[in-house]
Amino acid sequence: PMALPAAHEPMLLLAVTEFVANSAASVYFAAGALRRNISGNMLPRRFPLQLRTKSVGVFSPQLQEHYPDQPMELQLSARRQPLISCRPDALHGAIFGSAEAFVVLPNATRAPAFLLNIDANVTATPAITGNRLGATVRLIGPARARLRGLPVPQVKKLETTLKFGLWLFGVPWANSECCPHPVP
Repeated sequence: PMALPAAHEPMLLLAVTEFVANSAASVYFAAGALRRNISGNMLPRRFPLQLRTKSVGVFSPQLQEHYPDQPMELQLSARRQPLISCRPDALHGAIFGSAEAFVVLPNATRAPAFLLNIDANVTATPAITGNRLGATVRLIGPARARLRGLPVPQVKKLETTLKFGLWLFGVPWANSECCPHPVP
């Protein structure tokens, strides 16, 4: 149990419990809302890894041999429900995701290339600025990755590139989505 402060003047008090946060995460996971398909045209041009077999072939020469310079797609999804814990200073979360890569063939079918499982820990620190309520999201600790599928001899390089992409694009996207939101 947590004691809420006494109100001496009009204020808005917001309390979020782990039960509420984990229930919401469970509902989103069960509904399939924690999935996203990424195609090459969705990535910024400055992203260090373009979704083509020519670029990804650096990590797996066999991919480029089997499918020379073909477009690729990524299917990002949660493998299991995210776990959220509430602390006085922040919300902490454990994310269990996967990135499944497909080669888009000339007849528009997709051939599976590899599956990369990524586990990461994040923290969201709430902030109020003026009349805006928001949070700042950041990665904490190392993200771990495991790979299945085509032989990828350069797994460490691929893992590092994907972690860099998560840091460079995933965290800023999360920050733009969760803050700042106007408070009525």
